[in-house]
Amino acid sequence: MDVNTALSLRMTSLLLGPRSQPGVLGVAEWFGAMQAQDLNSVLWSLGARLPGLTLPEVVAATERGDVVRTWPMRGTVHLVPSADAHWMLELTGVRMLAGAAKRREQIGLSGDDAERAVEILGSALAGGGRQTRSWCLTALREGGIEVSGQRGYHLLWFAAQRGVTAIAPNEGAEQTFVLLDDWATKRNDPSREEALAILAHRYFRSHGPTTIKDFAGWTGLTMTDARAGVAAAGLTAVDVEGVAMWADPAVLDAGPVTGWWALPGFDEYLLGYKDRSMMATADQLARVVPGGNGVFQSTLVCDGRVMATWKRTLGKTAVTVTVQPMAEFDLDQARTALEPFAAFVGLPLKITVKNP
Repeated sequence: MDVNTALSLRMTSLLLGPRSQPGVLGVAEWFGAMQAQDLNSVLWSLGARLPGLTLPEVVAATERGDVVRTWPMRGTVHLVPSADAHWMLELTGVRMLAGAAKRREQIGLSGDDAERAVEILGSALAGGGRQTRSWCLTALREGGIEVSGQRGYHLLWFAAQRGVTAIAPNEGAEQTFVLLDDWATKRNDPSREEALAILAHRYFRSHGPTTIKDFAGWTGLTMTDARAGVAAAGLTAVDVEGVAMWADPAVLDAGPVTGWWALPGFDEYLLGYKDRSMMATADQLARVVPGGNGVFQSTLVCDGRVMATWKRTLGKTAVTVTVQPMAEFDLDQARTALEPFAAFVGLPLKITVKNP
């Protein structure tokens, strides 16, 4: 298989495949986990795959309790099906806990502080409570735990990593937290072997064709566990110009997809891979992540390749999108890609071009 065909099949996996499982929960289940460290980005990641739904409708769907944000992999916030949060934390999140003691030493917290923080938050949120981030930090402070600097973030992360709390939808502009058991009223409980197979199947059907190394990088699993998951997931081996990759046979049968897409910065399209060379050149990636600081710019994509970055400004009467091209293309093509976003936020679209 040539790279162009493989890249087109990836776009089928990433963009069209989720539509076979409609709704916010269906999209989350398709991916297994979606990048969600930036709330606005994940809401558009969902909206881009649920054509016709508006931002308020997607936000309302996240209030139903069947999806949740937490730190299941690599210490990064993802949106996952609530029923799968516990086993994902146990399978992939546990590796992050191994390094927690060293981080606490760096920021001036003890293991006793962390355990006491989990107890305080567990008690404070009991009975279906849902509280803002600032309220949770106040509860910890009143419990005698220092939360200045990076301490507060670490303790909120630690409680979630332990499977006690999770991030609920925002209250205004502020994060809220709940007890995971209260939010996830249904809980799946696969064996470790089954969990590896489930995660591998979901990753490759939503990202494939791609490599086991990409899967291990996405999950934080060891290569041994990654290979075990792939072996049990019912995948098809694909040779892409001499590189061994894997894909879901159903995606291969669906065939490639072409066209333009406007995607948020923190989207599985780029962040779901260790090797992003099929989608963008090194120079383009440097412009998508300026300064290499981990903050990804939103991208305009044609046939799977990055063509431009874009930034939006929400006004009272329009959404203004500033496009920075990385290749030559017709502005009408950019408009076709961006109109669905404008419809998502419910505003007319204005486009400006900022050439490098």
